[in-house]
Amino acid sequence: MRASARLDVARKADLSPVTAADLAANAIIETGLASLLPDVPMVSEETFDPAASRPSCFWLIDPLDGTKEFISGGDDFTVNIALIDDGVPIFGVVDAPAKGVAYSGGAGIGAWRRAGGETVAIRVAPPRSPLRVVASASHLDPQTRAYIDALGDHVLCQAGSSIKICMLAEGNADLYPRLGPTSEWDTAAADAVLRGAGGGLFQLDGTPVRYGKPDIANPHFVARNADPRGPADQTAEHTAT
Repeated sequence: MRASARLDVARKADLSPVTAADLAANAIIETGLASLLPDVPMVSEETFDPAASRPSCFWLIDPLDGTKEFISGGDDFTVNIALIDDGVPIFGVVDAPAKGVAYSGGAGIGAWRRAGGETVAIRVAPPRSPLRVVASASHLDPQTRAYIDALGDHVLCQAGSSIKICMLAEGNADLYPRLGPTSEWDTAAADAVLRGAGGGLFQLDGTPVRYGKPDIANPHFVARNADPRGPADQTAEHTAT
C-alpha cells in the first residue's frame, strides 16, 4: 500500500493534511471495532469532537499516522489502534502496511512483531553506548534537537509515525524524546506495545504519559526502553490503578 503520485489532499482546521485514505481507513476500522466490541466507544483523529467528554474505557484510533510520509510516497506510516482504560493504554496494535509489519501488545501481556506470516515476541534491549536515539523525520523541532545534543555520545536515526516507538519495543533503539506537539492518538497504540515490551512513554518528570485527558495533546515525553522510576514506583502505580 503506497500513496499514488496524485492525491487529493485537504487541510484540517490545524492545517495538517488529510487524504481520502485517512477517511476510508477510519470508516473500516470503526465498523470492525463496532462489530467486535459494540459497547466500547471510539475516539478517532478523523471524527474527534473536542467538546465531547470521554469515557474511562474507549478505543483510540489514528487511521493513518504519518500522513506526510504517505503523501510523499514513503513507507513510514502506520495505522494505530489502542484500547484505553482509566488513562492507561492496556492494549495496542500498530500496523505498518507498506513495510509489511505489525506490532501488538500491552503491559502484563507482552509484545509481538508480525511480518512475513510469522509472529515473534519482542523485548526492549538494555541501554548501550553510544545511545541509539530515534527522532522524527518530519518534525525534529529545536527543543528536541537540543535535548538530543545534550545526551552526549549517541547515534541518531530518524523515522516517521509511531514506527519510532516500535523500534524501541523490538530492541532497535534506546530513546525517543519528543518535546514538540503530538496528540494522544499518535502515541497510545505504540505506547501499549512498548509497555508490553518492557519500556514506556514518560513525561519529563518520570511519570507515565496518560490518555483520555480533557486536552487531547500529549505532554512532552521521552520513550524509553526501561521504566525510569524503579520497581517501587511501578508497584505503587499498579496498586493505585
